[in-house]
Amino acid sequence: MTTRSIVLFDLPLLYRYRDEALALDGTRALTRGNPLGALGLMHYLNPARHIYTVIADGSAPPLVGGITHTSGRTFAKLLFLAPLDHLEDANLPALLDDLARQAGHWGALHILAEIAETSNVYSTLRTSGFSVYAWQRMWDISNIDRAGPQSKDWKRIRSVHKPAVQSLYYQIVPPLLHPIEPLSNQPQGLIFSGEVNCYVSIASGANGIVLTPLIHPEVSKVGDKLSALLKCLPERHGRKVYLCVRSYQAWLEPVLADLGALATERQAVMVKHLARLVKEEQTVPAVPSGVSVQPSRIGRINTNE
Repeated sequence: MTTRSIVLFDLPLLYRYRDEALALDGTRALTRGNPLGALGLMHYLNPARHIYTVIADGSAPPLVGGITHTSGRTFAKLLFLAPLDHLEDANLPALLDDLARQAGHWGALHILAEIAETSNVYSTLRTSGFSVYAWQRMWDISNIDRAGPQSKDWKRIRSVHKPAVQSLYYQIVPPLLHPIEPLSNQPQGLIFSGEVNCYVSIASGANGIVLTPLIHPEVSKVGDKLSALLKCLPERHGRKVYLCVRSYQAWLEPVLADLGALATERQAVMVKHLARLVKEEQTVPAVPSGVSVQPSRIGRINTNE
């Protein structure tokens, strides 16, 4: 089997697979729709976008997979695999290896993938070096409504809030996960007025909006605040709104259920490490440069024995 990146004449194949793609980036799928939809096909031919698609020619039908990376980020994300009915093909691990090589070329240290734990691809990812580091569930909160705080109580994050959001991130997200998905240097989202312990980041696209919360367990009336959040989303235009709840914030799920939010299937959030930091030993001088030390002088020591 040989693998290669797609070229222009492969676009009809991708479009033919548009209803047979397994999306592996939940946020992107909910905000931008089908990864093989007609509007996005040309993006796969633009290297500046850090989107790479590979085809396994030795398979019948050909296997296709995609990976994406945001410049400056330490991780890449598996985007999709297709066709859905042939993902048990023995050539799939080789295709995943090709995608991993491209992620390393971009400078990514990890590859992330989000997949339903019941999927038959889950075990293949495990044998290809992926491991589970969290679980998540997308909650459809588009229709929740409860009397409570008004929309003005949620405000856009400003630079003055950045230290508070960073502190909240380190309090909530387990330390082992910090190198995998570090907080953005320029976090974007909303905070609840007067409470720096209540923050949501926003990812939006033509198909929907995904909110990722960082809410401290000590925050009160969380249900009211989440309901009010819908009233202040900028330019929603009737799009679906989802709240991504990770396993380290699972206490939010009963609150969302009480609000009438609808839960999707639980997903495993997986990571494949491409590199690890190796700290090389260095010799450190006992006396820093530019500092003089006077030797101590001892003339005589008298002892009485």
